[in-house]
Amino acid sequence: MDALVPVALGARSRSAFPGELSRPAQPPAYAGELPGFDPSTAPDTPFELFTEWLLKALSAGVQEPHAMTLATADASGDPTARVLILKDVSPEGWQFASDANSLKGRELAARPYAALAFYWAPLARQVRVRGPVVRETPELCAADYLTRGAGARAEALLGRQSQPLADLAERDAQVEASLMRIKSEPDLVAPGWTLYSVRPESVEFWQGDKQRRHTWLVYLSSPDGWTKQMLWP
Repeated sequence: MDALVPVALGARSRSAFPGELSRPAQPPAYAGELPGFDPSTAPDTPFELFTEWLLKALSAGVQEPHAMTLATADASGDPTARVLILKDVSPEGWQFASDANSLKGRELAARPYAALAFYWAPLARQVRVRGPVVRETPELCAADYLTRGAGARAEALLGRQSQPLADLAERDAQVEASLMRIKSEPDLVAPGWTLYSVRPESVEFWQGDKQRRHTWLVYLSSPDGWTKQMLWP
């Protein structure tokens, strides 16, 4: 897994870039103290280790540590990625939600497999999750929808995510009308709202190191449970 290094956009250095372009200078790879990671002490399942790392990111002040990149692909294999919020994690999988008619929803209907990536820069930690995706029950989908704020429910109720938009005034007018509908029908649920779970086949944990001695551990699912394997960084 490649180390992610922030780029200082303001600094400039000599480069072979043509014209007036030049390559931005890079600061030291990591700032501050980094946590250690001993794979020999890792728990038996990736769910336990992920929860431990997520709570560590939260206590370290990482902004939105539950934000993740979701990568999907269409029937032809062309990929799409976007950042969204993790809803829950358990032995059943990593959960996120979206409209079934959105681009991601259509891609998952055609190719129900996805990858997730979490990156907590202050800790130099990454987690990658890959596996098939399943739709949760209508009851769980409805429960998730009803936990959302009024604005989020109003927009989702329109069911127009990823569709062309003429102008912002059209958006505002339709969302306002949707808000009024929600106020009059507080238990209304968007018919396309779907809670998805990634059932992990592999979960990778990567800990960066200032001396480039990174640590990479992968959990692999099997009929007998989980196996752990270290990888060269």
